[in-house]
Amino acid sequence: MDGYHGRALIIDLATGRHRWQPLPDTVQRRYIGGVGLGTHLLREHCPAGADSLGPENPLIFVGSPLTGTRLTTTSKFAVLAKSPLTGLIGDSLSSSFLANELKRTGADAIVITGRASEPSLLVIDDGSVSLRPARHLIGLSTSETEALVKEELGDSRFRVACIGPAGERLVRFASIANDGGRQAGRTGLGAVMGSKNLKAIALRGSQEVRIANPAALNEYAGRLRRASLGPATEKYRVLGTMANVAVFDRLGTLPTRNFQQSTFDGAERLAGEALHASRLVKDAHCANCTIGCEKVLETAHGPKVSARMEYESLFALGSLCGVDDPDAVIRAVARCDALGMDTMSAGATIAWAMECWERGVITEADTGGMRLRFGDAEALLTCLDMIAERDGIGGVLAEGSRRATAQFGGGSDAWAMHVKGLEMPGYEPRSLKTMALGLAVSPRGACHNRSSAYDADFSSDVDRLSADEGRGVIVARSEDHAAVMDSLIWCKFLRKAFDDFWSESAQAYEWVTGEAMTVADLQTAGERINTAKKLFNLSHGWTRADDTLPPRVFEQTLPTGPAAGVGLTREELDMMVRSYYRARGWTEDGRVPAEKLAALGLDDDRLL
Repeated sequence: MDGYHGRALIIDLATGRHRWQPLPDTVQRRYIGGVGLGTHLLREHCPAGADSLGPENPLIFVGSPLTGTRLTTTSKFAVLAKSPLTGLIGDSLSSSFLANELKRTGADAIVITGRASEPSLLVIDDGSVSLRPARHLIGLSTSETEALVKEELGDSRFRVACIGPAGERLVRFASIANDGGRQAGRTGLGAVMGSKNLKAIALRGSQEVRIANPAALNEYAGRLRRASLGPATEKYRVLGTMANVAVFDRLGTLPTRNFQQSTFDGAERLAGEALHASRLVKDAHCANCTIGCEKVLETAHGPKVSARMEYESLFALGSLCGVDDPDAVIRAVARCDALGMDTMSAGATIAWAMECWERGVITEADTGGMRLRFGDAEALLTCLDMIAERDGIGGVLAEGSRRATAQFGGGSDAWAMHVKGLEMPGYEPRSLKTMALGLAVSPRGACHNRSSAYDADFSSDVDRLSADEGRGVIVARSEDHAAVMDSLIWCKFLRKAFDDFWSESAQAYEWVTGEAMTVADLQTAGERINTAKKLFNLSHGWTRADDTLPPRVFEQTLPTGPAAGVGLTREELDMMVRSYYRARGWTEDGRVPAEKLAALGLDDDRLL
């Protein structure tokens, strides 16, 4: 089938050996690529009960059939493993030139198993595999590592994925950096890479795949590029996702001080408009992207520091920790990127610790004299370094908020803001009821990226402040839409630029692969991929009790903003969760019946 190489590269770090695993056309068609194909491979290569930081947990890099075409935003790859934070499926996406190079190596996916005997650099050059000593790279930042690897290999065409000190020390929310600081950030996959004694991966290749109908595809690529520069993406092109700060604050959906409030007194200082006017250096484009949503900001005072900035980092290291100093937030984001840490889980875990401090659960005896108060920018920056070094209290916080509650107790699990162990994104669930359901049922934990449930809340289709049984269908369809986007792989910010996402995606797939794909086929693939994620979680300990939200959501109503007094009861969430299971065709306790497996072809997919 065109658009694919038809094989995965399987590498065992313990022995240094590798082999090629055929990927039949049937598998490619059913799972497409990206997160979909990665989920299939994870189910195959990760045994039930595997230790997420053990050698049996595979680390999987996956490309897509659209990568390498002229279609805007499609230079993306997925990384998957069993998450060290949740013990369930962990997946993350990154946009970069590394995605193009991955495809040119001759592999549709790379599956890395085992553990190297010493810190190592994995080099994959046109399908040739070698493992090199990398002890001299230990302790280096992500940018330092990438630069030195390229220098030592003597060719800037190599693309590098690496971990920083956080990944080396198995911080459970460590990220994987690539292409000058872009991050595969969520679910702690940098810790999985560190657990394998793998400091960096360098890729170079020249193997192209054939496009079935390049003329039609290129004509469509031109039309899509023009649409990507229209009104549907204007917000992202002008202010980026930083625009969310002011809007969310106005709507009462901006999580503040560890979700104790939904508005922030310092929102104006962190608003995208203010940062754009005072600290913008340039717009940043991902590889093969026409939108340019990323904004590179630079500090205005003190030593110059720059960082790519988007809403989730602004929220997590800003309002969530009560910090309203733009320079401090820029420094915090830059530090996370250099150390190789997810800004969202880092900020949320520190915000939890700050509330513990204010409640007397954590004291100066625990922090080594540091006063870990909301709004203290220096404490925030110090805490990030301590986490990456696993120094003092940082060693506990490096485990993530769910595990940290067991260490400190004091009822602190009541304000640990995570789902399934993954810390919450910057969407207040009490004032966004569809999003509340999306967060509760997401296979990878509290996630705003594996569905766009919030789209319904920000529309006139539903009352965002009230719960009802119609939300289950909305969330299920949103997840299936996202699964197809994450498998083809399109950027989420392109989603409203399509005239008809499903028909255009099916046609693009056919032009690339030469295989007919209908809208119904593609929608079934989305459902199959999400069900496969569920099957992975079931085999690794998921229970019905996992599809819930933090206690604070049920026990406290919002105290500020236009949604003041609004809450969410456990009964309301349970009602919506049941409606979601019905929409999926699952049982009352959230399991997948045999007839659903048969309908999706998941009863025999191990035989393909």
